[in-house]
Amino acid sequence: MADQFNTYTQTGELDSVQHRVLRNTYWLLGLSLIPTAIGALVGINMGFGFMAASPIMSSLLFLGVVYGLFFAIEANKTTTVGVYLLLLLTFVLGVMLGPLLQHTLAFRNGAQLISLAAGGTAVVFFSLAGIASTTRRDFSGMGNFLMVGAIVLMVAVVANIFLQLPMMQLVICGAFMLFSSLMILFNVSQIIHGGETNYITATLGLYMNIYNIFVSLLQILGIFGGERD
Repeated sequence: MADQFNTYTQTGELDSVQHRVLRNTYWLLGLSLIPTAIGALVGINMGFGFMAASPIMSSLLFLGVVYGLFFAIEANKTTTVGVYLLLLLTFVLGVMLGPLLQHTLAFRNGAQLISLAAGGTAVVFFSLAGIASTTRRDFSGMGNFLMVGAIVLMVAVVANIFLQLPMMQLVICGAFMLFSSLMILFNVSQIIHGGETNYITATLGLYMNIYNIFVSLLQILGIFGGERD
């Protein structure tokens, strides 16, 4: 009887930790969208001539900055410094949306495409997060498969920085949408089943999934739905 009571107590404590991590993750995720929006407004009004002059170097520099911040966030994930670094990352990523948003707004229906991409991203996220939160299935087992997918995608991204193939970029966008969607299932499932107990790390993962889906969807919509004057 005592063993059963201890089991129930441990289960209750675990559920409490999981709910706290999930709540804090969603709270920080919502907060992270504010610097992203501010950064996007800054990016829309910036000139990115340096990127046009040297696209390969600027792309590699961007990747270096982003992955440097990833490392710094993980190194400080148990302190408030990690939160500030995460918000800094979201601001930087918002600024780097500038060229894509400028390109999209050049279309006659550019604002509609951006709204559609944002709405589509929200639908995908809330639908998959809801599935992962309510189903009994543990999606954590997809970890190895997703690791291989991440490596393949990164190789493809770096290769296309040099190749600059439009068709390959379209394929990469589609692959990122699928990969990021599966990652949402994986990340939320990790929290629900106790595999992830740090809300800063959890927020970083979910934020990058949302960001990648939005960027990929907006590029695809621009290619197939952009209307020139």
